[in-house]
Formats: sequence, C-alpha cells, structure tokens
Amino acid sequence: MHNEPHYLAGLSLAGRRVVVVGAGTVAQRRLPRLVSAGAQVEVVAPEATPAVQAMADNGEITWHQRTYQHGDLTGAWYVVSCASDAAVNAAVSAEAEEARVFCVRADAGTEGSAVTPAVGDHDGLLVGVLAGGEYRRSGAVRDELLEALRSGRIEARPSASELPGVALVGGGPGDPDLITVRGRRLLSRADVVVADRLAPRELLDDLPPSVEVVDAAKIPYGRAASQDVINQTLIENALAGKFVVRLKGGDPYVFGRGFEELIACAKAGVPVTVVPGVTSAFAAPAAAGVPVTHRGVAHEVVVVSGHVAPGSELSLVDWSALARLRGTIVLLMGVERIGEFAAALLAGGRPADTPAAVIQEGTTRNQRVVRSTLDKVAEEVREAGIRPPAIIVFGPVAGLSEPG
Repeated sequence: MHNEPHYLAGLSLAGRRVVVVGAGTVAQRRLPRLVSAGAQVEVVAPEATPAVQAMADNGEITWHQRTYQHGDLTGAWYVVSCASDAAVNAAVSAEAEEARVFCVRADAGTEGSAVTPAVGDHDGLLVGVLAGGEYRRSGAVRDELLEALRSGRIEARPSASELPGVALVGGGPGDPDLITVRGRRLLSRADVVVADRLAPRELLDDLPPSVEVVDAAKIPYGRAASQDVINQTLIENALAGKFVVRLKGGDPYVFGRGFEELIACAKAGVPVTVVPGVTSAFAAPAAAGVPVTHRGVAHEVVVVSGHVAPGSELSLVDWSALARLRGTIVLLMGVERIGEFAAALLAGGRPADTPAAVIQEGTTRNQRVVRSTLDKVAEEVREAGIRPPAIIVFGPVAGLSEPG
C-alpha cells in the first residue's frame, strides 16, 4: 500500500495507447475524458455496458471482447484497471509495475501507481483535485471550485485579447438557474451587459458593480430603430476593447432577433460567440406539467410567433395549414391576440375541444397556468388576467395531467 503523497501532473495522451481493463460503469465514466484527450484507447473486457459498446461501435475506442491476458499492456503509456474481479485488477497492476507503466486501480486506489483526480473544465482550465483516494471529498472540493470559478468568486480571466468581442447569451426561460453553464461563465466575465426585458433579472444582481448594464427595453426609439441602437451599442463597446454580453431571454435564435445582431457585428468586424439558451417555448410548458410531445399523442411541435395577427399581410404563417395539424402548436407572444389565433385555428378545422394551456412567467415564482379548450381559451385568459410574457400551447398534450 502506498501512503506517500501523490505528485500531480497533466498527461499528454494524444495518439498514445491507453489500456482500460473492464467495461462496466467505472470504465463508462472514465472513457469519455480519455477519448477527448485524443488517446488511442483499447478496452479489454468480456462484457461491456451499452454505453461502452456504443463507443466501440462508433470507432471511438477499440474493444477486445475477452478476458485480460498478461501482455495486454505492451506499448501502453497509461492503464486503468476497473474489472469487477479484484484478482484481475491485481494482475493488471502487477504487469504495469513490471512494464513501468502508471496504472490506476479503480477498486483500490492506493494499490495502483496512479490515482484519478476529481476533474472538471472551466474556460480552458482543467481543475483536478486529489484527496489521497477519498473520492467523495475530492469530488466535493472540485464542485466547490468549479462553482466559484463559474460564479466569478474566483477570478480566472484570460487576457483581454482572448475574449470574443460580443457574446449572444440565451438567459433561459426566467429562472436564473436555467441559464447554461457557459452562459453564466461568460456573463461573469463581461465588461458591458446589454439586457433584454425578458432576461432573468436576478442574473444582473450578481454582477460586480464595475459592470456597465444597458437596459435594452429603455432605449427610447421605435422597434426597428431601437434594434439599430442596440446593434451600435454592442459594436462600439466591443471595438473599444470591452467584452460585451448581449443577454436575452430564452434562446437568442428563437424569435430573439439574435441573428440580426450577429450580422451587424460581423459587418463591423466584431467577433461573436453564440451561446444557445433553454427556450421558453419548451421549458415553460414543462414547468407547468405540459410536455410538448408525448408518445402516441403528438409527433410534431410547431413554434409560432404571435407578434403579427393571423390575417395581417405581414404574417408569414399559413394558419390554415397549422389548423390541419394534429400535434402541438406552441404560440409565443400571442396573449394579446389570443382570440384571433384561436379563431383562425377553429376556422381552419381544428376541433373546438382541442386542449389549450397558457403559462404566464413559466419557471419563475410568479408562474400562473390556465388550462382550457380552443373555443374558450381567449375568454378564460381574459378572466384570469393573464399578461405577457406567456406561452400558449394548443394540442392534445395540453390535456394531459400528471399522475397522482
């Protein structure tokens, strides 16, 4: 048994032979990071989990479907032994010792010549923690470190030249916890944040006081003109050497005008990073217990913008075609004209008793839900005092209820 402290090192395994003995759940956890490091991974095991078998089928690893034999480690640079039989792991470790190859014993960490740290990635950093084989402790510390890095409590900024000019970040459907990890990380590094009215406000409260926050909703111009001012704000700040985050509700490319901003930045020579967000079109119904698809109930979902009336010459939507569909229609920005949209679907032949659900401020503590039917939903939404932002779902899935 080795009680001496470990020496922590980063191994460059790209193109080098790595042998993993065993193909159970431990191997399943270890393999993805070895593959992503570029190692030529060979797995020796008589049986494998479906996930490990899928990696072999995809050509990511080579699987020798048999028991371990002495000599399997020839030419290896690194070995992970995670067989279910301790005797096999001991034999692998002994061969590794003879061959002078570092070997991790998953079943008895201190018996091998190497230990796998608890690891995680953050913004080009690989964080690794060793606790002498106490995996729960090392995992807990790793998680705390990553959370501190992602929230900005620990500064880990690269030089300004490494930062993109503008990041279009989807803030998610409303709950600040539903922003992506990457979105939160970039937000923590921002010099300037240009925020939509639908972006989760609590995310702005976490920013340091030095960050300039521009409220896009308060730009005093008409709809088209205000977009031009937003574009110019992004471009001018980025060209001044600042890292700008354009924080939007939901996903930037789902009726969020994100691509317009990308085009404007590209024309000005400003690099853009796009961070997709959790769209409210799917998240708000989910939070209200409405799946947008369900096996045997809906085979299609159509997400529709309601900012233009069905009969308007500006509308790009074929409402009669939508009415003939049997699946799910998710309507965004449709509360004010919900009566017109419901009438268009009824006129196109959608049954009057088609279930409908309306979710106001989904995923937040102010969430409100109205369940109705296509012929009554407009009246019941008015009676309930539902206000934007709200998501409207038409289709059989809106009539499903959670068991219990």
